Amino acid sequence: MKASWDIFCTVVDNFGDVGVTFRLARQLVAEHGMDVRLWIDDLSAFARLCPGADAEARQQWREGVNVCFWPADWQPVEPADVVIEAFGCHLPPAQIEAMKARDPKPLWLNLDYLSAEEWVTGCHGLPSLQSSGIQKFFFFPGFRPTTGGLLREAGLIERRHAFEQDPAAQQAFLAQLGVYPQPGAQLISLFAYEHAGLGSWLDSLAQAGQATHLLVPEGRIIGDVQRWLGVQGLNAGALHVRDNLTIQVLPFVRQEQYDLLLWCCAFNVVRGEDSFVRAQWAGRPFIWHIYEQDDDAHWAKLDAFLELYLAGLSEVAGQALTQVWRAWNAGQDMAESWNTLQHHRQELAGHAERWCLEQALQDDLTTALVTFYRNWI
Repeated sequence: MKASWDIFCTVVDNFGDVGVTFRLARQLVAEHGMDVRLWIDDLSAFARLCPGADAEARQQWREGVNVCFWPADWQPVEPADVVIEAFGCHLPPAQIEAMKARDPKPLWLNLDYLSAEEWVTGCHGLPSLQSSGIQKFFFFPGFRPTTGGLLREAGLIERRHAFEQDPAAQQAFLAQLGVYPQPGAQLISLFAYEHAGLGSWLDSLAQAGQATHLLVPEGRIIGDVQRWLGVQGLNAGALHVRDNLTIQVLPFVRQEQYDLLLWCCAFNVVRGEDSFVRAQWAGRPFIWHIYEQDDDAHWAKLDAFLELYLAGLSEVAGQALTQVWRAWNAGQDMAESWNTLQHHRQELAGHAERWCLEQALQDDLTTALVTFYRNWI
């Protein structure tokens, strides 16, 4: 059954919120045949994710999605059948009034941030009666069957497996980015927030026995890389070699290309929410640089995920991974924990693939949202 959807997104952390909502909107259109308007209050971030998009356009069609600018001086529009507030953003009061006047009233969903915390399972899908008289339901992405699941396009895992078995396709993709690693070099991707201890990690890679080709998409970590290299103005295309470490800066790539980048690498460092999920679908060992919160709530979220993710790993491998993740997120020296982790890379690689396949047994987030709507009407 076809329905119209409004997704509202405020840009908080550059690309994360936009990345998730645009991915969701595209999947609603492509796989479920829905009509989707995506309202974004800062289109410059969207234009980086979607090359060809117009950061100044008040309305544009991108991959079947009606992408609209969400202005501060909001004028109400006809509400869709389903209205999603993404990540705790607040709908304009005039739009809530329009929803109240609509007959039938829309399904109002608050799509929350991804969390592995156990309390999420008790809150997922619960209604809350608003002062407008409309019920708002809380929808939580998550890793347990009692949550809304994770964003995952149909056939994603199968496409990855086919790509992994096609060295020519991998080589061609890397060549498009100007990446030509030396034979035997391990590829690692680095997409992270600022990190005070990054230099110690780069030292470890440079001094390791195996050559490493580090691929760094343009982003907030570039300043720390510059300081370690002792250079200025590190832009896309830059390539520097120090001992056994080659560092190459990549342009900011569209979402589909970022998946391929993760699939090419033996290890990935990711940040926020969208790249965090994509790293799991890549089936590779990774570090999650979680978004830091003022009240240190991010540590509870990090520990909650690790509690789930480490199940099935040997105790020593689990401890090694935990130490690396906690050191990274605390901005601490990485040398000792990173070097210890190298003894468990084979076990971690097998575990990452098993985790990916286990998560893929659950309904994806988009399917869960569509099912929730159909059960609600």
